[in-house]
Amino acid sequence: MSVASFPYQLYLVISQSDCKENNFLNVAEQAILGGVDIIQLREKNDSTDLFLKKAQQLIEITQKYNIPLIINDDIEVTEKVNAAGIHVGNSDTPPTRLRERFPIKNKIIGYSIEYLDQLENKQTAVSDYLGISPVFRTKTKTDTVTEWGLEGISKIRQLTEKPLVAIGNIHLENAKAVINAGADCLAVVSAICSAPDPQKAAYELKNEILK
Repeated sequence: MSVASFPYQLYLVISQSDCKENNFLNVAEQAILGGVDIIQLREKNDSTDLFLKKAQQLIEITQKYNIPLIINDDIEVTEKVNAAGIHVGNSDTPPTRLRERFPIKNKIIGYSIEYLDQLENKQTAVSDYLGISPVFRTKTKTDTVTEWGLEGISKIRQLTEKPLVAIGNIHLENAKAVINAGADCLAVVSAICSAPDPQKAAYELKNEILK
């Protein structure tokens, strides 16, 4: 998938726990209204049944607005809700194995990059976009190795033409710098999920990207 065929700019990664007392479905809809154009449901601690139930609820909203729903590392949930795609990391099902199961034309596969040498492996080659994780250290994801920073994004941009989705403590104050460093899309969690007004937060982030 080329950058041109990955037209998304503001990517919400959401879970109920990240939304705290706010219902994640309400946050998701408000975020879409504010400018989020792709959503990933990440529920690492849920049973498959509970994850599936949440995905079924969320996909009703994403389909209403024609927004792709990506499922984090759960093949069964991805298939059962017919999500737009799946996102995996180093310790998850490899993209090459997913390609054997998902028709390449029908599902988006995202793959998180934590080491530069991953850019040369088969997993990167068959993925549709690369998650650069984390750009900056974050409390919502503590199992990663490399803090890429702006220089890391620039280096990766020079080494691949794959769409780059940057994630990790991205907010209004650093969003434009991350885009200028070479990211094609910004993925956020707390910048929207923890915001008092998710629609306003998404709107302001999207405007920052579009400047």
